[in-house]
Amino acid sequence: MMRIGIYFLPVLFSMTIVMPICAATDDFDFQQFTITESGGTDLNAASVSLNSGAEPITVSNFDIAGVMLGMSYDDVETLFFKTKGLYSPREKDSIIYSIQKDWKYNLDYECRQQGIYAPAELDQCIKTLARDRGLLYAAELHLVRENTGETVVVYFTSNATDNVVWRVLYNNDVNEIEGDHEKFADQREKKILAFWQGVLDKYGAPNSGTDKWISTNNAYDPMMTAYYGSLDLVDNGLNASDMAKNVQQARENFQAKPYAF
Repeated sequence: MMRIGIYFLPVLFSMTIVMPICAATDDFDFQQFTITESGGTDLNAASVSLNSGAEPITVSNFDIAGVMLGMSYDDVETLFFKTKGLYSPREKDSIIYSIQKDWKYNLDYECRQQGIYAPAELDQCIKTLARDRGLLYAAELHLVRENTGETVVVYFTSNATDNVVWRVLYNNDVNEIEGDHEKFADQREKKILAFWQGVLDKYGAPNSGTDKWISTNNAYDPMMTAYYGSLDLVDNGLNASDMAKNVQQARENFQAKPYAF
């Protein structure tokens, strides 16, 4: 994505229990939700600094569509599934479930030790164990506002760190161009200006460069970055802590063979 500054010109914007591997009755319908490996998000933890004379901002108090960093999945689910608001879950695959990679490797090993090798059976074994051990978690929630085309993706940490919001990504269509005619350029510029005015009214002026709101000079503390038609509210530190905790716990709980010497 391409960043923009605020220029009001024509162009802007612990689990050690060994559980049975064999077939079980699944209350959780694995076919109902998309399940992916965790990771792969396009994060940027480049250094940041305050503008001259600027003060730190409590970015952890910011919200996008009512979602704040650190909110639990249950609270976010209540906000969008049990109440009627501007945004609603998208029609298909609104919830993306995930298994941290290191845990998935552990479970793959356990299932293979039980003689399960067929791809479909191995996949089912891994997912069932992950669910039963609390390793399968809601990693993403996809929201849409149908009448405007706006979208919000909410990212959550794993259950190791209480399944809370670590990133909120908002997008709209202000950067979309219908044609090359002067009227379309004019319309696009006005859409961008309106978007930026709304951003300024809600969050105030950026305190780092022309496009960032930062808590401190540490890129792993809460910050928000604005792009053409997009806002990225993120706590890289929370995400990094979650990944590190999963790596450590997965290593400690790897079900190795009982070697004796």
